[in-house]
Amino acid sequence: MRTRFAHSRTAWLAVLIVLAAALSACRSLPASKPASQWTVEEARGAEVFRQSCARCHNPTTTRPLNGPGLQAITKIESMPSGAPPTDERLTQTILHGRQNMPAAQLTDDQLTDLLAYLHSL
Repeated sequence: MRTRFAHSRTAWLAVLIVLAAALSACRSLPASKPASQWTVEEARGAEVFRQSCARCHNPTTTRPLNGPGLQAITKIESMPSGAPPTDERLTQTILHGRQNMPAAQLTDDQLTDLLAYLHSL
């Protein structure tokens, strides 16, 4: 009898842990800044994104394409790699690539504009 109670309690604890994890994963991310409110740099960065990144990344959702979706990429605790989304880390990843992501050949101005756009997501 005691063993059955212990198993039942363990099962309920497991259910609660899974439920808590699911609820924390479902929290909504901040919405992207509307295009009508973009700065000049953000608008140019959106064009750089369209030309260099959009074939692999969704900008306004976390749904993956060929690479991870980037909604709120600069506002989350960690990127899909687990690293914090600092400008330095993003720059490193963009310019040098990572795993299946190729390096992007961008000018300094294009990179600055792209980072401005990523902050608007």
